[in-house]
Amino acid sequence: MAAGAETTLELRRIRKEFGGFTALHSVDLSIRKGEFVCFLGPSGCGKTTLLRIIAGLEVQTSGEVWQGGRDISRLPPAQRDYGIVFQSYALFPNLTVAGNVAYGLVNRHVPRAEVATRVADLLKLVGLPGTEKKYPGQLSGGQQQRIALARALATSPSLLLLDEPLSALDALERVRLRSEIRALQQKVGVTTIMVTHDQEEALSVADRIVVMNHGVIEQVGTPLEVYREPASPFVADFVGKVNVLAARIGDGSVRVGALTIPYNDGEPRDARIYLRPEDVLARPIAPGDPHVFDAMIEKIEFLGSYCHVKVASPALAENKLTVYLSLNYLSEQSLVEGSAIQLRILPERIRVF
Repeated sequence: MAAGAETTLELRRIRKEFGGFTALHSVDLSIRKGEFVCFLGPSGCGKTTLLRIIAGLEVQTSGEVWQGGRDISRLPPAQRDYGIVFQSYALFPNLTVAGNVAYGLVNRHVPRAEVATRVADLLKLVGLPGTEKKYPGQLSGGQQQRIALARALATSPSLLLLDEPLSALDALERVRLRSEIRALQQKVGVTTIMVTHDQEEALSVADRIVVMNHGVIEQVGTPLEVYREPASPFVADFVGKVNVLAARIGDGSVRVGALTIPYNDGEPRDARIYLRPEDVLARPIAPGDPHVFDAMIEKIEFLGSYCHVKVASPALAENKLTVYLSLNYLSEQSLVEGSAIQLRILPERIRVF
């Protein structure tokens, strides 16, 4: 059965084996028209293999790939409707910028005048007008990746595939280009899939994030859902920073050291609770608040306007916490390593696994 009208791409039970190794285990996923989706996960999790299967550069062991209501599972890359940008740019060094951008159009025998107009429009779109006669070797890494992006969009594909397109760039250029890619995607409206291992990158650009681990999808959701409501310990740990605290559940509460937090969930048991650093607050606290505890600052890691502050407390027993505190707050309160501090856990923000 064909995919729904609003679905650009549908993956059904995709499995990929390399000899005795299974890279993907029965992956199912639907991607809607106009979405920006990030495949996020550590090296070896299967995200690039999945992208290559969508592109036809790898053949799945089993399962189906549907695009625009059409089964493309066994079609070669040339018969699939997508543009692709690689980490290494993959530009032709012997062709000018115009020649690189026009490559797909020339292969489709588009009239020369149309090609010239389309190339000029695309170079303007990616912020590099007037570079038609330059060669890739004369451009910076960021500029080369913009040319690769223009080339991928030249044939007006319904799907844009980005294989870690920013990982070869320096930190400042990566931040700049990722925002440009997102703005460009929204302007053009093309359905986009980007592979990345950088969680900050995924959180900043994606409509939805597909978190992968060991060849399976751990969670699919908006950046806020994945960050605030992780579906597994792996997601909680991989996406953003998190405190993992040993706890005991029972009698309608979860106990962390001497702290008791309301929590109704089944039989008494040992557990781990996951708590983001920003969910532990240092601010004026109401007297008698049961979620407040005294702590001592062990280490301050300077990050600019905010700091990671590692604290220890007898109330937490052997657990340690990392919290975010603003540089202004630390300065105003004259807090340094060794200082005493009072903190409050937000009980509604804890996740128990």
